[in-house]
Amino acid sequence: MNGKKTALVTGGARGIGESISRVFAAAGYKVLIHCSQSEAAAKALCAELGDAEFFRADLSTPEGVRALYEAFGAPDVLVNNAGIALVKPFDSVSAQEAEKLYALDLFAPVNLTRLCVPAMISRKSGCIINVSSVFGESGGSCEVDYSAAKAGLIGFTKALAKELGPSGIRVNCICPGVIDTEMNDDLSFEDVESLTEEIPLCRMGTAEEVAKAALFLAGEGAEYITGAVLDVNGGWQG
Repeated sequence: MNGKKTALVTGGARGIGESISRVFAAAGYKVLIHCSQSEAAAKALCAELGDAEFFRADLSTPEGVRALYEAFGAPDVLVNNAGIALVKPFDSVSAQEAEKLYALDLFAPVNLTRLCVPAMISRKSGCIINVSSVFGESGGSCEVDYSAAKAGLIGFTKALAKELGPSGIRVNCICPGVIDTEMNDDLSFEDVESLTEEIPLCRMGTAEEVAKAALFLAGEGAEYITGAVLDVNGGWQG
């Protein structure tokens, strides 16, 4: 590494993760980008950002989580962003589908953080940012397992913040609302129109707005903030 602060962004090549990678790079961080399926996008993003690296790993497996940690070590800022959505009635979700979702959306960030914590404790500094969801707070019909996993991230954030605070490590969580990314590309014009009518700010959010919230939580202006859940939802409660 080159003396710069490092930020590891899981799922950092697309969507919200890509914006987080871009915003942290613009702020002077060396960005370490994890990808799973988007290797070409990650490679192109690294070339564009300059001082960035990527590593491909399947975080649904413990082996993939460890491989990512061994590639980059413990960063100054860990952004647990990678995850998948699953929109189906609860009783039609197979055990295999549920296991994969919980593995990626909950256990991967928990276990990657567990690997990074010893080094952070040793140097008495570190910042962990978990990307949850508005549904982690309010629950979403036909997204029960997703909501449960994202709620787990919120509980994980609050508990770990208490444990790691004496070591100088801050742990916070962001809960995006409806964000204009590929994940919502399947929404029809009518769906978007109906949703925006429910959002007090009358529009979908942008990935950059979530990224700026992450940068704030990592920066000097948030030095006394830990265990917090920051809503980036335009006032929409789900």
